[in-house]
Amino acid sequence: QVQLVESGGGLVQPGGSLKLSCAASGFAARMYAMSWYRQAPGKERELVAVIGIGGGTNYADSVKGRFIISRENGKNTVYLQMNSLKPEDTAVYYCKTPRISSWGQGTQVTVSS
Repeated sequence: QVQLVESGGGLVQPGGSLKLSCAASGFAARMYAMSWYRQAPGKERELVAVIGIGGGTNYADSVKGRFIISRENGKNTVYLQMNSLKPEDTAVYYCKTPRISSWGQGTQVTVSS
């Protein structure tokens, strides 16, 4: 089955860190650009970070310098390391690839004291 499964979310205090994982199955994630999106309550889904096939990365201005997207091809997994988290980072985070048209279940990240 071709799918992406996100994990690693949780509740963290402002200034804390979390590392999200996106496990791909049924296809080779290394052959595609991979992205992380997020959707906060009452807001539209937004692009957070992208990693290309060659490892090049791009970030939304709001997370630049705090988040790092990476990929581990041997595990067919993409990660999002999130540092210096802020309350405005609270959202459901989704992994996406052009290989799959649908969205996964996402993983909830809540930043609160």
